[in-house]
Amino acid sequence: MAKPCTKYYLLSKKWLAVYTRPRWEKKVNQLLTEKGFESYCPLNKVRRKWSDRVKVVQEPLFKSYVFVKVNDADRTAVRMTSGAINFVYWNGKPAVIKEKEITAIRRFLDEYENVEAKPTQLKINQRVRITTGSLMDQEGKVLDVRHKMARVAIDSLGYILVAYIDRTKLTSVLPK
Repeated sequence: MAKPCTKYYLLSKKWLAVYTRPRWEKKVNQLLTEKGFESYCPLNKVRRKWSDRVKVVQEPLFKSYVFVKVNDADRTAVRMTSGAINFVYWNGKPAVIKEKEITAIRRFLDEYENVEAKPTQLKINQRVRITTGSLMDQEGKVLDVRHKMARVAIDSLGYILVAYIDRTKLTSVLPK
């Protein structure tokens, strides 16, 4: 009876984070896609100013990280991809990212530009839930409040996504 469970486990695909060579995120994402893997490199729209023009460019949100949805049997093929260094590990195993976190990152980047991703090193502040917009029902921590806007951190993958959100779109969350 153990074999069917093991077989299912090998066939189930999970989102994993791949650590890449510096500035190779887009290339690794492209190579993984060409190999037939479902891959995601979150791109942030950033305005860059040159001496003669201003242009919106897309930069990876997480430096040196790409996400790939694979089963255990395909991990070696991912690791052998040019520019991929290794998987990100947590407690001795490849870090598994929840589908809802990938979806939240996608929705977040669709709604906001010039997003910051900072490593999570915050003390616990007030927990809030976003009440409207594409991030509705997502919870986060208030970093600071300025007039009508609050800077809210939405936790994901050991990083936080930071956005300025109208205070009227937030509601307090009671600690569990």
